[in-house]
Amino acid sequence: MTVVRWNPFREMLAMQRAMDRLFDESWRGSEYAGDTLGIDVYETDEAFTIIAALPGVNADKIDVRLHDGTLSITAEIPQTALPENARVLIQERGYGTVRRSVHLGGRVNQEKVEATYESGLLTLVVPKSEEAQPRMIPVKSTGKKLASKN
Repeated sequence: MTVVRWNPFREMLAMQRAMDRLFDESWRGSEYAGDTLGIDVYETDEAFTIIAALPGVNADKIDVRLHDGTLSITAEIPQTALPENARVLIQERGYGTVRRSVHLGGRVNQEKVEATYESGLLTLVVPKSEEAQPRMIPVKSTGKKLASKN
């Protein structure tokens, strides 16, 4: 009979490795995980910019909505039509309905949102409201000078 000393850190490390493997396997090999659309979001003092890759989608098949500070994008990425006698050897590009929502808060100007679609990239510029933009606060002088030690 062998007695093995229990090490809780070794058990936690084994669990962490198992979780890492689980996440690596579930995200590998697909630009779109399930029906989620991959996006890039950038912020400046004036606006949010959202970029989504939608290859092969016609602009009229892209649905963009902004409601209560949440921006939602939905599109149908078409599957390539294959000849009747074709055999698929590798199929890595995603297709089907993809969607994504991003909460930008109530700090946006819904009336001035711009959407452009070019070369498979959807670019949305969502301006911030005046209240959400940083302001310069002027500092007034009282005219009093501080005494200096010389």
